[in-house]
Amino acid sequence: MKTILRNFISVLRRFRMATLLNILGLSIAFAAFMVIMMQVSYDYTFDSCQPESEAIYRMDMQYQGEQVAIMSRPLARAFTESSPHIKAGTLMTSWTSDGFYSVERSGEIQNFQDPIATVTPDFTRVFHFDMVEGDETALEQPKSAMIPESIANRLFGNESAIGKQLMGGTSGKVVAIVNGVFKDFPRNSSVRNIIYLQMDPKENYDEWGNSNYYFFFRMDDPANAEDVKENFKKNFDKTKMAGSDLDWERDKIDLHITPLTQLHFLTNASYDSMPKASRQTVQVLFAIAFIILLIAGINFTNFSTALTPMRIKSINTQKVLGSPDSLLRLSLLGEAVIISFVAFLISLVVLHLAENSFIASLVDADMSLGVQWKIIGVTGIIALLVGALAGGYPACYITSFPPALVLKGSFGLSPKGRVLRSTLVSIQFIASFILIIGSLFMFLQNHYMQSAPLGYDKDELIVVELNSKINKNLSVLESEIKTFSGIEAITCADQILSSRDYYMGWGRNYNDKPFCAVGSGCILWRISLVGELCLPYSDLLVGISGSLCYCFGHYFYNRYLPELASSKFESGGKYKVGVIRL
Repeated sequence: MKTILRNFISVLRRFRMATLLNILGLSIAFAAFMVIMMQVSYDYTFDSCQPESEAIYRMDMQYQGEQVAIMSRPLARAFTESSPHIKAGTLMTSWTSDGFYSVERSGEIQNFQDPIATVTPDFTRVFHFDMVEGDETALEQPKSAMIPESIANRLFGNESAIGKQLMGGTSGKVVAIVNGVFKDFPRNSSVRNIIYLQMDPKENYDEWGNSNYYFFFRMDDPANAEDVKENFKKNFDKTKMAGSDLDWERDKIDLHITPLTQLHFLTNASYDSMPKASRQTVQVLFAIAFIILLIAGINFTNFSTALTPMRIKSINTQKVLGSPDSLLRLSLLGEAVIISFVAFLISLVVLHLAENSFIASLVDADMSLGVQWKIIGVTGIIALLVGALAGGYPACYITSFPPALVLKGSFGLSPKGRVLRSTLVSIQFIASFILIIGSLFMFLQNHYMQSAPLGYDKDELIVVELNSKINKNLSVLESEIKTFSGIEAITCADQILSSRDYYMGWGRNYNDKPFCAVGSGCILWRISLVGELCLPYSDLLVGISGSLCYCFGHYFYNRYLPELASSKFESGGKYKVGVIRL
């Protein structure tokens, strides 16, 4: 070991630049490999935090040939009750909203804002929660709430959260009581670390046409899932839907079930706001990670080979003086392994620095070294293997020639020496070009997504988030803002335009005919009446109903609303209603 370290220090002094370049290239390669593998692991292990995750399914509905992730409450209830193989079923609203609320702490009322979703009580029986306070019955009481440990610590510090009241942001009325606190889920989980409220037991209880919910269920045995679904379709009394907006035969309704473990890669279901990833993209990233290691290993071997003409005479002189081949090869191999492992240690420093840089925003996974210890450990082993593979062949190759041949001539100019270097350089160039071309296509796709026309002019637009108190006085806000010069128009909306879809789960009729069918997703955006609509060249159609303004795409307009173009009529004698082309 002392001989190996002594030779390594000698090589570092004699070939300082080559050694530093080797270490630099390998350290960057190892850091890039770990970052990419963190994202790959994040996607491939999505929802693996759930025990028996293979037994949890989400049911989607096929409506008029389109798969939709939402379904009605009575249909979900009928399926849950159809088989003893279904251990539990639960519903969750298909959207989460950032709710303003307040809590009392140390005698003071403090305001907060967090995402909120409503669920049925069996949510804790379908999904596993590691409860810090309370138990799986936390959502069975009226107005009950369940919050993650991170939010509980932020709201109540070291105090117990059980029994604490969540009050409306401006009304001061109690909207929920905390009955449970659960340990935070990892980032790659469909169950998010948000506030869960008990769904109103009467909400859309028998509304077959109101499809607004995600439906999850847990099986006793995953092998029975398809049989249970087919049995339900065969025996379900479809006349129960009579009188609703849904008709099993007319709307060509079918049912699809997706295991929770595959839900992250399901991308063909409409109205699905669950986190998604492309399986092909993840596979490409996986391949890129190992191509980077291949290029780094070849580069390492090329540097070692490039030093061969300068080192081979010294090595073979040692052979002449009696050093055995095995010791010389072990020494050369040890040098390569040490260089590779030093590069790995430096890559950990690079990774730690990247954790607090813009690179972290490009990765969904938590880049903390303590969290990613498995990937770091595997990369450390790979670093040793890279050193052994990249240094092993040159070590054997350099010591395989008779000392007389090497001491008399120039090995670097021999045919075997030239073939070795040419082959390695060719492989390196091919792999590099593959990465460059792939990166170019990714850049072009990313550029297209960032520069594609959105249908409205987003320049010179300022967006400000309002709380519920200000929302009650929008006219006052409008008057005050208009006093500032340079402000041409003001409007209010539920969401930033194009930031997300806003779907209807109910129907609307015009002249006794449905013009917004259930599940058609006709509403894209809601705009309050206050102010002017400042969309200079929007490609949308806008219809005002009550105190809200509904935006439709041209496809929906051409299909359902041609006779309403430019029409105006009264609604309740208060607001004008119409469809306007901008």
